[in-house]
Amino acid sequence: MNNSIVLKESKKGVTFDIHVNPHASRAEICGVQEGAFKLKVTVPPVEGAANEACIKLLAEELKLKKSQLEIFAGAKSRRKTVLVKNAGKTELELKLQNYLKTNHMREA
Repeated sequence: MNNSIVLKESKKGVTFDIHVNPHASRAEICGVQEGAFKLKVTVPPVEGAANEACIKLLAEELKLKKSQLEIFAGAKSRRKTVLVKNAGKTELELKLQNYLKTNHMREA
C-alpha cells in the first residue's frame, strides 16, 4: 500500500497507528496521514472512553470483532498503536484497501 497505513507484523498480531481527535461532533475515520488513520470520536479522553470509542469505530468500519482489537501503545496519547489479533498482514491490508476505496478516502 503506497503512502498508506503502515502495517507491522509481530508474534502477537498486526499493528498500525491511529491519530485520535476526541470531542468531535461525530465519530468517523477521516483520512490517512503519515502512515496512520485519522479518527474522530465524540467522547472525551477520560478513563479510557476515547480508546474504547476508537476500538468500536475501527471494528465497525473494518468489519473486525472488537475482541480482535486493542490499544497496544499510546493509551494516553493522541497517537496510538492498535494491535489486531487473529488476522494476517495480507488480510488486514485487503480490509484497509477496501475501506479506503469504498469510502473514497484520500491518502495524504
